[in-house]
Amino acid sequence: QVQLVESGGGLVQAGGSLRLSCTASGSISSYTSMGWYRQASGKQRELVASITNGGITNYADSVKGRFTVSRDSAKNTVYLQMFSLKPEDTAVYYCNAKRIFLSTWGQGTQVTVSS
Repeated sequence: QVQLVESGGGLVQAGGSLRLSCTASGSISSYTSMGWYRQASGKQRELVASITNGGITNYADSVKGRFTVSRDSAKNTVYLQMFSLKPEDTAVYYCNAKRIFLSTWGQGTQVTVSS
């Protein structure tokens, strides 16, 4: 089971951009899907974006057209490029790796968008 470490979070003004990285301690090629989730204070964790090992992507409606998920299997890393950030994007962002019978989470990285 790999360990996942997120980075790239921080404080940004509305309209700004950030790129989150999720680096795995081992190969991600055996994981059928890698995803980014977020959890705002007082709310449930929700899917933001995911990408399969075949490159198929899926996005929450709230981020479509603003966020892009990608994976670099050679670097065992998944990225979330975020543009046009809004205050409502403020949350802890978690990386997730899924395969049959196994789901692994990172520790999360805080993204704060000021208005």
